[in-house]
Amino acid sequence: MSKLQSPSYILILFFLFVLSLSSTFEIVSAGVHKKKDLTKKDLIDAPLLDSKIKTNRTILVGPKERIKSIQDAIDRVPKGNSEWTIIHLRAGIYREKVMIPKNKEKIFLRGNGKGRTAIVWSDGSSDNSESATFTVHANNFVAFGISIKNDAPLSVKDTPFNQSVAVMVAGDKVAFYHCAFYSPHNTLFDNKGRHYYESCYIQGNIDFIFGRGQSIFQSCEIFVLADQRTKILGSITSHYRQSAKEKSGFVFLEGKVYGTGSVYLGRPRGAHSRVIWAKTYLSKCIDPHGWTDWSYDGHTEQVLQGEYQTKGPGADPAGRVSWSSQLGEEETAPFMTVDFINGKEWLPAYNH
Repeated sequence: MSKLQSPSYILILFFLFVLSLSSTFEIVSAGVHKKKDLTKKDLIDAPLLDSKIKTNRTILVGPKERIKSIQDAIDRVPKGNSEWTIIHLRAGIYREKVMIPKNKEKIFLRGNGKGRTAIVWSDGSSDNSESATFTVHANNFVAFGISIKNDAPLSVKDTPFNQSVAVMVAGDKVAFYHCAFYSPHNTLFDNKGRHYYESCYIQGNIDFIFGRGQSIFQSCEIFVLADQRTKILGSITSHYRQSAKEKSGFVFLEGKVYGTGSVYLGRPRGAHSRVIWAKTYLSKCIDPHGWTDWSYDGHTEQVLQGEYQTKGPGADPAGRVSWSSQLGEEETAPFMTVDFINGKEWLPAYNH
């Protein structure tokens, strides 16, 4: 009997075969489990949103379509709308000011990708809401794959300190996926409500994410522009929260901050202002102090301007202001999932 035919050798081969099956099962099982998690967080794309937002109501908008204006399409959605309507924007630049009124809920504005579909307007004003290129007052709104820009000529020498908001979000249960927001000053007015931004690109230099929203920014890129009008550094965030009873706050998870200018992570606007940067890459564009209380005359004892496991050359805690916080796992746990915005109750990815 040859060695290959011996009972002991056959037994060894059988054992290795069973072991490989077990390992394969573990790998496949882990992959399925991981995919399930990613589907709800990292792998959100237009087909998935289409499958979760079940509707046959679609309005096509584009240069070659019958409807060429986004606002025209929105105006066609019935007042008091109770069923999801997809407004599909073909590739192109739509130069118009867009507003979704409060009485037109459940609109899914779907672009062909933030590099192909853009809404652009130019408006600078002392009033944030008046300058906005794109405004959402309605609840239950979703956008995917769109760039939104306010290209007012600001942030250059000898230009006024007007606001030039790209997007104002004043509705509740609003989500943006794979979108981009461009403006030099006050880019994203996250006014009020529960909001979710995933894989978005946000560009600006002074208070360019501001408001009193209760919002998560998941895997977003923040690009800092230089501002030539002033020697005072701007801040990425300016969050307004006056009372501990308010549930609002800005939470940035697993993103990155980089750019050509220098900036603070944020400045408080209100005695209980709440901003958390967690597991985020911070480039050297972040000032070593991290945070500033510029133009805020109140106390900082109750503000939460915190960081958790940030990394990169701008994440060194040594020079941070005394009233900011380096947070631990237990402190950040309530903010690390979509439960902070009750997301499992309304985000499309959690629909069955």
